[in-house]
This record gives sequence, C-alpha cells and structure tokens, in this order.
Amino acid sequence: MMFKDYVAVVTGASRGIGYATAVALAREGAHVIAVARTVGSLEALDDDIKAAGGEATLVPLDITDYDAIDRLGGVIADKYGKLDILIGNAGTLGDITPISHLKPKVWDLLFSINVTANYRLIRSFDPLLRAADNGRAVFLGSSNIARDPRHFWGGYAASKAALECLVKTYALEVEKSALRVNILNPGAIRTAMRARAVPGEDPMNLDTPADVTPLILKICSPEFQDNGKIVDYRKFKSGEKDIFF
Repeated sequence: MMFKDYVAVVTGASRGIGYATAVALAREGAHVIAVARTVGSLEALDDDIKAAGGEATLVPLDITDYDAIDRLGGVIADKYGKLDILIGNAGTLGDITPISHLKPKVWDLLFSINVTANYRLIRSFDPLLRAADNGRAVFLGSSNIARDPRHFWGGYAASKAALECLVKTYALEVEKSALRVNILNPGAIRTAMRARAVPGEDPMNLDTPADVTPLILKICSPEFQDNGKIVDYRKFKSGEKDIFF
C-alpha cells in the first residue's frame, strides 16, 4: 500500500494509460478522483478499482470545462485539504495532415486539451499539491514527436512541445518545495490513440498501458526526488540507469 491515505487525480481516466494508472494507484491505497467525459467507462473503471480493493470518486467532466476544473479544486480543498498526486493524462491527437490543411477548430482543440487544460489543472491544484507532504505531478508527454518534427504531425507536435515547456517551467517554480513535477514519455503503447495514429501497426507488438504503470508509480513515490525531468518508459523497461529522455 505505497500510497495509503493519498489523494490522486487522474485525467483521461476512462481508457488507456489513464485507466491503468487509476487502477494501479487505487490498488496501492490511493483514493482516486477519476476524471473523464465518458460515464460508462468511468463506471467500468470503478468496478475494476473496487475489484482491486481500492476506492474512487468518479468525475464526469470535459477537461476543456475550465470552470469545472476550478470547482473540482475547491471540492478537493474542502474535503481533503491537499492533493498528493496529479496525473495529467488527458490528451487528443487531432488530425495527421499537412499543417496547411489542419482545420482551425482542430488546432484550437489540440491546444485546449493538451496545453490549456493542463495549465488550468496547475492553476487550480498548485496550492493543494504544495499542501501535501510529498506532492507529485506527472504529465503525459510525447517528446519523440515534440523534439523530432515529422511530416503531417505539426499540430500534435506543437501542442506537446508547448506542454513540455509549460511543465518544465512549473517544475522550476516549485523546486524549493517538496512538490516534484515531471513528464512521462511513454512512447508507442497499445492505446486507441496509437491505433488511430498508426492504423497499419500490429498492436500486439506494443506494450500495454498496464506495463507503464510501474514507472508511473515510481515517479509518484516519495523516494523519487528528480524534478523537471522527462522520464522515458523505454529506457526504464530496458533497465538503463539513466531513464531520462
């Protein structure tokens, strides 16, 4: 029970890495506040968390409803007075297309979900994370794409590059506190987003979201004192001592 009596928020918790992370944190004793749009998937998550011996609060919320994020922060403050773990997992792929063909509404949505929503999470939850003894914030990045531009991925890559800059700046601003802020670079994982991005790929050749959770738990632990890092799943899996991207 690594996280007994911890309170954790996981966004994009209805599927993929968010779903697996919510179950893993609950199994280790955390009370998980699971945030996602899809009620049915949240209910399925709740069943799995209960089966694992954990407990969760389900929050059906569109991550671009920024006022709702503020209200959630107020509820957590009133009920718990702290937030031990924030997993900023919710994200969107947009369209894989030339930048000149990318529709303005798709561009706006990419930045609304991948960047602005995480800024609003930071804005609302920063006092709660600092109030925890060992606050941890982990945001899902895509450093391969953000740092190595490739054809047709401009919208997604630009949003992930902006997220990376945002999170690293926040990490600098909290470095003298007990709060630690990092980015996870999961690479190619068997998720619905990956299937949409690379439709010809055999998903059975990819690791599952559950395979990534041991690293996420490690980053969230009090023993993990690195701050402002990009933590690379592939390096962790291969057993490298330097697991940073």
